[in-house]
Amino acid sequence: MQQLVETIFEHFEEHWIKFVTAGLFMGVGWFFGRRRARSEWAKKEFLDRINVSLTSIDNGMLRIRTIIEKSCRDVFLNAVAAEAINEAARKTTEGDPILPLVEDDYWYYLNAVLNEIAEKFAEGQIKRDLGLPVEVGTYLICLTCERAGAVRTQKVRAMVVRKTLLTKLPTETPRFESPSHSTRWETLQFLAKSYRTAPHQFLEVELCL
Repeated sequence: MQQLVETIFEHFEEHWIKFVTAGLFMGVGWFFGRRRARSEWAKKEFLDRINVSLTSIDNGMLRIRTIIEKSCRDVFLNAVAAEAINEAARKTTEGDPILPLVEDDYWYYLNAVLNEIAEKFAEGQIKRDLGLPVEVGTYLICLTCERAGAVRTQKVRAMVVRKTLLTKLPTETPRFESPSHSTRWETLQFLAKSYRTAPHQFLEVELCL
């Protein structure tokens, strides 16, 4: 036992600078991590999260329902890609909620979201392949970060909207389940225009149930 203790002390004496340096880096990382977490909570800004939500209008009522919520790292499976999403989210504005990503890369980001959604509806695809009765709908996916209005929390939002709804939005403003949902109506109107002028920012998918 004494020999073990002496060996440990000798090892510490030889490498104490490395231990102290490692400890300092850990302490600094913890401090800035806590500081960032407090800042995000104060601003209700969680841009390292991605919320996949279905937006629909049913009998004149705008409805928003979460399908998936995960960390960006879990969806995009690459730290660089997740950071690019985070940076793009910070560049969105009240007037333009769509993430300003590089056009050539857009499909890869949207496809990563599609993979998450497809997993949720895999059973429907199998039923369809077997010739069993299913309901099929064509939807569009778009990556956004809403800044306008009274959005309670700011996150990266992958909006899933039925294609027929986005291409033929009603002229009348729908009713809202919550006053803050007026922002989503404004976003839908913006997305409808963007789909006509910048279709690369959208990905089409068929969902089966």
